[in-house]
Amino acid sequence: MTADTLADQITVTTDRFVLRPLRRSDTGLLSMYMGDDRVARATQSVPHPLPPGATEALLERAGAAKRDLDLWAMDGTFMGLPDLVGVIGLQRMDRDQSEITYWVAPAFWNTGLASDAVRALVEARPQGARTIFGAVFQDNPASARVLTNCGFQYLGDAESYSVARGGTVPTWTYALKLA
Repeated sequence: MTADTLADQITVTTDRFVLRPLRRSDTGLLSMYMGDDRVARATQSVPHPLPPGATEALLERAGAAKRDLDLWAMDGTFMGLPDLVGVIGLQRMDRDQSEITYWVAPAFWNTGLASDAVRALVEARPQGARTIFGAVFQDNPASARVLTNCGFQYLGDAESYSVARGGTVPTWTYALKLA
């Protein structure tokens, strides 16, 4: 682990980018992207407007020794892209289960980066989960396609609270069972 790297996590290399632990030097791009209303409204936990200290709090949580959420930057440096084009995370759950979350910066929407990131993280299985869940807001069918393209099966409808929207939002829930 380097001085700039926040967490002791695996790094996953794909043909298009590297999934690497978040680092302190990601603060600027994280703040810019998470401050975008389009990104915040697609997540459950990113507030809008992004308050001072929110990015630093996320980085602190990502680097905590005893954390239940692992976060990776989608780093496109070796392909001539920025060193952070999105974030993907796995939340540890009980019974060998995890929940996957992800967002991609709007400039890189509809490029397949999210599908590639989900696929790479599922194949790497860094938390050893036997089942991975995912939930997306029903007004974001592109994120639902990411999950179904990666083999996730639809489980049903639910609701989740969105900090940016200030209320509950209908969701679709998916699961992927692994051997």
